[in-house]
Amino acid sequence: LADALFPGRGAALSQAWRTKQLEYTWLRSLMGRYDGFDVVTADALDWALESLRLAAGAGQREALLAAYRTLSPFPEVRGALEALGRGRPLAILSNGHPEMLDAVVDHNELRVFFGERVLSVHAAGVFKPDPRVYALATAALELPAEAVGFVSSNGWDAAGAKSFGFRAYWVNRAGAPVERLGTAPDAVVADLAGLAGQLGG
Repeated sequence: LADALFPGRGAALSQAWRTKQLEYTWLRSLMGRYDGFDVVTADALDWALESLRLAAGAGQREALLAAYRTLSPFPEVRGALEALGRGRPLAILSNGHPEMLDAVVDHNELRVFFGERVLSVHAAGVFKPDPRVYALATAALELPAEAVGFVSSNGWDAAGAKSFGFRAYWVNRAGAPVERLGTAPDAVVADLAGLAGQLGG
């Protein structure tokens, strides 16, 4: 979508937007100033557009923000969730705002895997990797940290989960190096199908 709106600049916009989005979650957490992820995402987009000197009309801006509510999963996700969910309760724990998460889950018909266990940092008022966020999962699942397997596509998130006491599994699609944060994930896989293959159903 970004490249369709800004031909030849979409990749740069997406990268700047995502980088600033994460920076703003961390900075807000450090400053003790929480805003919902929808606000953070909009602020990061505005910064990215200005930094790249891209003039976006209100309609273009809203289209980019609305895309977060209709994101599509990778092709292997549904099959992997079916395998991973056999005999295990599954949950989502995300920086996303509750309304944003519900929209994405329902748009992709994934509610069957998670039920009401779609957890947002909004309940903790702080972003990952603050330990209070990971504590939302232990409370919702009624399990001790060591009994929870945590899956993330972000190396820093896997490190935060491991530091909290979870078994951490990193879906490293880009082949990036492990973060140097004093912890290491319990397993690194290329995609969710690889994790399902390791853990079995």
